[in-house]
Amino acid sequence: MLRKYGIVLALLTLAAYELVVIVAAFLTVMATFGLGMVFLFPPAVRMIRGVTGLTRKLVRTSSGIEIEAPYLPPPPPPQPQSDGMYRYGRTLYKSPRVPAWNDRWKWMLTDRATFRDALWLLLDPLVKVALVPLLLLMPERGLRLYGLWCELLLGPTAASRLASQVSHLSRVRNLAVDTQAAEMRRIERDLHDGTQARLVAIGMTLGAVENLVDTDPAAAKALLAKARDASAETLTELRRVIRGIHPPVLAERGLGDAVRALAMDSALKVTVEVDLPHRPEAPVEAAAYFAVSELLSNAARHGGATRATVDISTNGPSLRITVTDDGWGGADPAKGSGLTGIERRLAAFDGVMALHSPPGGPTTVTMELPRVLPEYWAGDLPKLPRWKMITVVTLWATAWCPLFPQGIVAAIFKVFGVEEKTWFLALHLPEPYQWPVIAFMVVLGTMMYVAAVAIPANHNRDLWMCNATPTNLWF
Repeated sequence: MLRKYGIVLALLTLAAYELVVIVAAFLTVMATFGLGMVFLFPPAVRMIRGVTGLTRKLVRTSSGIEIEAPYLPPPPPPQPQSDGMYRYGRTLYKSPRVPAWNDRWKWMLTDRATFRDALWLLLDPLVKVALVPLLLLMPERGLRLYGLWCELLLGPTAASRLASQVSHLSRVRNLAVDTQAAEMRRIERDLHDGTQARLVAIGMTLGAVENLVDTDPAAAKALLAKARDASAETLTELRRVIRGIHPPVLAERGLGDAVRALAMDSALKVTVEVDLPHRPEAPVEAAAYFAVSELLSNAARHGGATRATVDISTNGPSLRITVTDDGWGGADPAKGSGLTGIERRLAAFDGVMALHSPPGGPTTVTMELPRVLPEYWAGDLPKLPRWKMITVVTLWATAWCPLFPQGIVAAIFKVFGVEEKTWFLALHLPEPYQWPVIAFMVVLGTMMYVAAVAIPANHNRDLWMCNATPTNLWF
């Protein structure tokens, strides 16, 4: 209880600071749009967002309501042109400072969350004053109500969520394009430096054989033997390049067997444990395979490891891979050890990588690719509770009564003037009440059917989407 009163005191103290921020923000806005002092606007916005950020933390601590930041993603840094200049509109700049400032100004000014924060800042002191009795008498309920008020204005909107998703997808797309371009350059380099050079050498050897076949048959036979050996080496190198693009064992046998084959070719003593009931899609398998390959290669080259363990398992609909080695540790993505490339591969599937590599080892890398496995066999999707199941069955069993006989059929009898009233409730009522009751019955039956579908859908959308079919009662 004392902790709750401490948070209440912090909120009331923050209200006094909010009054100072309101005055400062008002003067800043007047100077910005009245006197043209636009350089004052970003600091004012950052000051207001500092207050709202602190309020979100207090609300999360006091009431458990998590309020995500609603702001649009910040603009990316300006990129130079081929001539080294930076373009903003029709103007060129030698330095990125002005274009970056203009982008941030436009970002803050066009973000609706900026004005929602300002509205919240104006109303919040009044709301706190109105909630003082409740905060003092019942602090838990008062803090809960205050958290709901903050969530109303400080929470993210559908537009901000969509903008964040678009920004994330754009970054992922750029990373995927960069990774693909790097892979293409690697394949071209391997073909140019290895296979192409060997094929050129074979062609020159065959040309020499053609000149010597009549004058020196023995030398021609020796050159033919060299050409045959060179062709075998070229074929081996081509197979190595193909395995670097997409290993045949991965396409034919799946991720588990492909990693086992990789372990057999590794310089380390690798133990592979696979618990994967179903295969993921081919792009997911390729990303996971090359990530494991890079980690084993790093452990052998840079980590001084002799043993490694690869564990491939599932976490519901997510794929989880853990690679552990007994090396001397100290792995750091900033040192160019290939970990950055793994993160880029995983980012294409919203995957994450967690690294634990203390000095002295061991090194443990955990990778998780969320929602990449078929969800119909994921065992952790919660089932519908019994009371909800009974409610849904009851709605499906009784919704027909008000909708069809008491609603639609009674309306047909009413329109065509059928004298038979039978058990239609509306037709036994006085004339002015008949049509309202018929309309009420139609709406009631429709809403019962809607509720029968909405209850299981809102309980667990993933399970509902997996199980719902036109011929299945959706529960």
